[in-house]
Amino acid sequence: MNQQTISGPKGWTPERLSSLAGKTYVITGANAGAGFEASRILLAKGASVVMLNRNAQKSSAAIATLQEEFGANADVSFVVMDLEELASVRDAAAEVLKKVPRIDALICNAAIAQVPTQKFTVDGFESQLGTNHYGHFVLCGMLFDVIEKSNGRIVVVASLGYKMGLKTMQFDDMNWDKNYHQNHTYCHSKLAQMMFAYELQDKVKAAKKNTEVYVCHPGSSATSLISTSGGIGTRIMWWLMSKTPMVQTAERGAYPEVMCATEDGLEQRALYGPTGRMEMVGPVGMGTLEPYAYEKTVIEKLWGTSEKATGFTWNI
Repeated sequence: MNQQTISGPKGWTPERLSSLAGKTYVITGANAGAGFEASRILLAKGASVVMLNRNAQKSSAAIATLQEEFGANADVSFVVMDLEELASVRDAAAEVLKKVPRIDALICNAAIAQVPTQKFTVDGFESQLGTNHYGHFVLCGMLFDVIEKSNGRIVVVASLGYKMGLKTMQFDDMNWDKNYHQNHTYCHSKLAQMMFAYELQDKVKAAKKNTEVYVCHPGSSATSLISTSGGIGTRIMWWLMSKTPMVQTAERGAYPEVMCATEDGLEQRALYGPTGRMEMVGPVGMGTLEPYAYEKTVIEKLWGTSEKATGFTWNI
């Protein structure tokens, strides 16, 4: 596929998808928002979807909704996983490895954002870094072998917020004890996810493995991300903004992650998402990627820091 074919006036849309029968997609945070819409798009094309969500009740309700739309035989299931707890991540990954023989793509969609005051995970990490980065770091590592065996992909859902923080890692204070700020700390966690993905690309290439790793972002989409973890002021501002053309639907917010999970011929050292106004809305394609997101000395150091913090060593 020529990269230009998705950069036209319509960009990438699900119309480009052919049958996905026989393929399996694992999605974190899939019972609402962009993750739920991605599940819908994939199921509509005959794929199997495994959701990794922290809330069993919401997961059951989401599956009931999907089976109502696509029929009782729609192959969608869930495994309970809380990214804030590494023990939960390990247990969920072990269950997935037992139940799922192939993974065509693992979509790292779940996140928390703009937590108003400093909070910690049970493992002692700043909550946004612990959830968004460290949880996914361990999950991807535990599922990597089956993804590799399936010639599959890892899709990291990042955020344009990576441009709005420190633009590097705060290695001397990863928990932000000295300068906690709900937005800058969130941006730090999303930049960490991107850096992890770009370093993983380098490691996959060096090891001559087949797994492809892509990074995307949903743009400005009407999901529940802010309303579930942001402070009251942030929620009000977001609600007002969501009534303007600067915010698109959750379904359109899912397009970049579905594209990265399915489309052939994409570049890996790239950032995919909306290409319209400020790259927040509009046709989906390749966006702007700032070089500091893959600065080699920093992404290598973050990898080592992440292995040490989580106690998980990748076998690659």
